[in-house]
Amino acid sequence: MKFSLSWLREHLDFTASVEEICARLNVIGLEVEGVENPADRLVGFRTAKIVEAHRHPDADRLQVCRVAAGAGFEDVQVVCGAPNARAGLHVIFATPGTYVPGLDITIKKGKIRGQDSGGMLCSLRELGIGEESNGIAELSETAPIGEAYAAYAELDDPVIEIAITPNRGDALSIRGIARDLAAGGIGHLKPWLTEAMEGDFPSPLTWKTEHPACPYIVGRVIRGVKNGPSPDWLQRRLESVGVKPISAFVDVTNYLTYDLGRPLHVFDVAKLKGDTLTVTHAARETFTGLDGREYVLGTEDMVIVDEAGVQSLAGLIGGESSGVDANTTDVFVESALFDPVRIALTGRRLAIHTDARQRFERGIDPAQVLNGLEAATVMIRDLCGGEVSEITEAGALPDWKRTATLRFERLKTLGGVDIAADDAVRSLEHLGFEVTERTEDAATFLVPSWRNDIASGQVLAQAPTLDEDVAIRAASHVQAIEAECDLLEEVLRLYGLDNVPAVALPQTTVVPAPAVTPLQARAALLRRVCAARGLTETVGFSFVAQDDAALFGDVPETQHLLNPIATDLDQLRPTPLINLARALSRNLARGLGLSGEGALFEVGPSFDATGQHLRLAGLRAGLTAREPGVAAHEATLWEAKADLTAALVALGVPEAALSVTADAPGFYHPGRSGQVRQGPKMVLGTFGELHPRVARALGLSGTVVAFEVYLDQVPMPKAKRKAAPVLSPLQPVRRDFAFVAGPDVEIQAVLKAARMADRNLVQDVRLFDVFEGGSLPEGHRSLGVEVVLQPQSESLTDTQLEAVSKSVEAAVLKATGAVLRR
Repeated sequence: MKFSLSWLREHLDFTASVEEICARLNVIGLEVEGVENPADRLVGFRTAKIVEAHRHPDADRLQVCRVAAGAGFEDVQVVCGAPNARAGLHVIFATPGTYVPGLDITIKKGKIRGQDSGGMLCSLRELGIGEESNGIAELSETAPIGEAYAAYAELDDPVIEIAITPNRGDALSIRGIARDLAAGGIGHLKPWLTEAMEGDFPSPLTWKTEHPACPYIVGRVIRGVKNGPSPDWLQRRLESVGVKPISAFVDVTNYLTYDLGRPLHVFDVAKLKGDTLTVTHAARETFTGLDGREYVLGTEDMVIVDEAGVQSLAGLIGGESSGVDANTTDVFVESALFDPVRIALTGRRLAIHTDARQRFERGIDPAQVLNGLEAATVMIRDLCGGEVSEITEAGALPDWKRTATLRFERLKTLGGVDIAADDAVRSLEHLGFEVTERTEDAATFLVPSWRNDIASGQVLAQAPTLDEDVAIRAASHVQAIEAECDLLEEVLRLYGLDNVPAVALPQTTVVPAPAVTPLQARAALLRRVCAARGLTETVGFSFVAQDDAALFGDVPETQHLLNPIATDLDQLRPTPLINLARALSRNLARGLGLSGEGALFEVGPSFDATGQHLRLAGLRAGLTAREPGVAAHEATLWEAKADLTAALVALGVPEAALSVTADAPGFYHPGRSGQVRQGPKMVLGTFGELHPRVARALGLSGTVVAFEVYLDQVPMPKAKRKAAPVLSPLQPVRRDFAFVAGPDVEIQAVLKAARMADRNLVQDVRLFDVFEGGSLPEGHRSLGVEVVLQPQSESLTDTQLEAVSKSVEAAVLKATGAVLRR
């Protein structure tokens, strides 16, 4: 919100400096964002008079002028190319060393075509304050000579910009700011009254309201008016706050929007059809606003219509078809009360940002509906003439009167400052609150109409975890409590927010609560694990194309989007692998694999008929980078299994507790994939090669391996006391075994049997080789298994090693039938 110092004086009688005003605004909560004085940009420009002018001897389009510009420049020669430069003309003169903002140059003495030039004669465009460009600016014949142009043009008027919080709609008016400053000790608020005009004739237009978001609307016709440019004082006021003057009618509504915070609209009566304007729901139709944009309206939008259709998007922007212009002779002035939520929703959806929306969605003064119309009527009649009709209205003004009670002891217990009761009451009275009842301990106030944020009845929702009895007791008094807090805030604001001591919140626990939930911590851990294994994290939409989702199983209708953000994002994804595959396809096609091989992962949601689930998914494709001594190769399913296993181990699942079954979902290769389980029923993840059909459909070629971890299924590690680790001083002993296993023997069964042969000595069991063919029976294979033995108290003897080896051999034979290869 911007306002100039001279405009503020219309409502506030003060002697304070700009610095004092800004300091007080900051103290009372209207934060100053900037101060700009237009005169600072016009230093060096002064009023002058051309005493003599004749054609340049060496240039047809230049004139040599003798200029009188005051002290130090009583008689200076200036070469000027303006066609309107002539003797006797009062002009704007820029002295040497002056920066010209419109041209981005600094004036210097010099010669132009051999003639001395000691300054510059300027246009308003060159000063950066107007559009005039056809020659130099022509000042009044009564303009003094040698006066600073900023002072002569009354541009020495600082403009202050403040930030407005969403609850302070009253501060979006200069009168509201003046009221706050007066209550804060800066000057005295001037009374504001407007003339109530009697109508000369019945209004030929009437109002009708059919939308619940418009409880009250008024208007009147002013006929026989003459539109045109508004007077200089009004144009300067609007320009000072960044509003471009357009015409008298439009400038009046813009002026009152800033002056009183009262948005208004003016229709051209000749462009309206019928004798009734109706506030109603829009149909599914288009509407062209005064900004020239075409808007597609929905049934929840609120519009003003006549017999021809939509003429205004209520509370936001008027229609191009009924806008006033230079030929307008009869106007209909609208003043209304609109629901803030409806204005905000429509404005947000249609991306309309206007001064009217800014005020309506924060709440305006309901008592100013009629007064705003009267103020506009007076200004239009004074500036444009005309006859005034009687006022027409529809609906009824809501009962805006509200009360709020302040207990004085709350100033200390809740506010943290010791403010006398009389001072608190006086502060609120200065803001317009009226005392209706007062006791020794409390005071009840009538809330003024312009403070719709106080005691509004809109309260904060209760915490769902609140005890039921406590919630019921709190709900019975919550409106009174929040209204009291509103009053307390006003008292503290005028007392000075800087004077309120900073107090730390009470510490509820000795040990602070964790910053992240266990689920968030697990997701962060998995991101680090995957990044360390060379995968790059992505973040994808939860929406995918329905055809892509069908490649990964059923496509339930419950997961289909009725109103997707894009036509190819119409299905909730069953797995993040879809997004990863599409991203990897685009990257590999452009040669963007970071190291030759493309490797991506995502921790994100997936969806099925039972709801939403969190998954870790990863994908590898392409060739690995070429290195000396290492041939480039495609990704293998063992890499995918290693990625999955590393993720599960990081989550606290023992690798020894995992088993693999060959029943992965159908979008995996049927012979090169598996499901990882903990126990017979708990499926923790899947890994393997993507089915070639699926890979091709997603734009990938070659071998593509993937893995998924179902994070919702992975159990949280049990909390247990950790004992100090027992570290053996002895080195481990490794023994290799080659077992010949039949076609039905699972490798994990062999590893499990070897691990259980001697729990005290066997520390780890790993598969390091699989061999088929040669002298082995058909269908059989040789499994190379490394068994790690860790002695604790003494080195193992040959006899002990032989005994352990026999135990391993016997355990594997008994469990699987596999025999030691001879």
